[in-house]
Amino acid sequence: MPSEPNAAAHIQDLGAYVTESPSSFHAVHEAARRLDRAGFTALDELQSWPGTAGTGKFYVVRDGAIIAWVTPETAGPTTGFNILGAHTDSPSFKLKPRPTTGKFGWLQAGVEVYGGPLLNSWLDRELQLAGRLVMRDGTQHLTATGPLLRFPQLAIHLDRAVNDGLALDKQQHMNPVYGLGDPAGEDLLGLLADRVAGADVDAALIGGYDVVIADTQAPAVFGAKGEFFASGRLDNLSATHAGLTALIAHSAAPLPAGAPIAVLAAFDHEEIGSASRSGASGPILEDVLVRISDGLGASASQRRQAFAASFCVSADAGHAVHPNYAERHDPANRPALNGGPLLKINANQRYATDAPGAALWARLCADAGIPYQEFVSNNVMPCGSTIGPLTATRLGIRTVDVGVPLLSMHSARELCGVEDPYRLAKVTELFFQTSA
Repeated sequence: MPSEPNAAAHIQDLGAYVTESPSSFHAVHEAARRLDRAGFTALDELQSWPGTAGTGKFYVVRDGAIIAWVTPETAGPTTGFNILGAHTDSPSFKLKPRPTTGKFGWLQAGVEVYGGPLLNSWLDRELQLAGRLVMRDGTQHLTATGPLLRFPQLAIHLDRAVNDGLALDKQQHMNPVYGLGDPAGEDLLGLLADRVAGADVDAALIGGYDVVIADTQAPAVFGAKGEFFASGRLDNLSATHAGLTALIAHSAAPLPAGAPIAVLAAFDHEEIGSASRSGASGPILEDVLVRISDGLGASASQRRQAFAASFCVSADAGHAVHPNYAERHDPANRPALNGGPLLKINANQRYATDAPGAALWARLCADAGIPYQEFVSNNVMPCGSTIGPLTATRLGIRTVDVGVPLLSMHSARELCGVEDPYRLAKVTELFFQTSA
């Protein structure tokens, strides 16, 4: 069982959050619900923000992204921002136009690969469709079907060499089945409309949709000593949840003198490059920070002073050493599950960590009383990237990359240690109140 006294409760709450978040839109909706309950005020980008938006507890939703912040009463025009950056999307499959397909008596859904999922991990699972439906009048509805689909694997009797190497064609083989019948007489959008909770939705009036596939298996704690946690979408709802719980706890605590403005920035579309209006390459974070500064009466020069005094912790999942593939990891840096969150380093700035950022992270972890581990790639293994370099490049805010170590990253069901998500939340709460 977890040695950290609050880790068990945190991991159960993470499981509840993931379950309520089968799509980025659901993740934002659940985050907003929790922020509402904690006394935060929702602001509308289409409206003028009141002068009181300079101080207090607020959040803004833009599509599948959410920015939430706590501004202390002592904040002024040059007060810095301490930002925890994460993302709400995960590798999956996205519903295509004209999605109702099929043949030979099978009903199938037309889907497109979203990001870089481990295709084989999605085979032979009970899956759901989830996302948003946008009506022709602009109103939006969340939908989630529950168990509906399956990517059925070909039996070994029909592919005797399958265990020597499975090759999946993204167009031919990744077409999930969801029923029996004639596609000409079926309407998958109608099924999605019927699964909208609390509203009577006419499928004929759907003007657009952003709907993905998500695993339906419940998260689980397991292992010889209950040390493992398995779930879908840990990349990167583990960090989104850590930032959310830390910000809510921070908002309820007395703030020290000189405390920075604490910000949770959970972006969408990281898995496909972040180039969108709700992604980290887009303007959403800068838009919100500028409007917060406006509320504090900052001039353009003072705003730049505030940015120079700011710090961003980019929190995204990282790799634990795999016992069966140890040669794929750096020989001197072998992160373990439950060894603490990762400090992610790359010489080519695929991660934004530099020496000052590493020093701040080391100080925060020491002050929080938690261990941390360093991650660097094997030189022959290409390094992934995160929102960290994007935020640093767009805003000039010093950034450090961290995250929870995982096995099976980009699988339909990923694996972490039960203690690491809580530790990430604990150090994040300290970060929110610490002037960098």
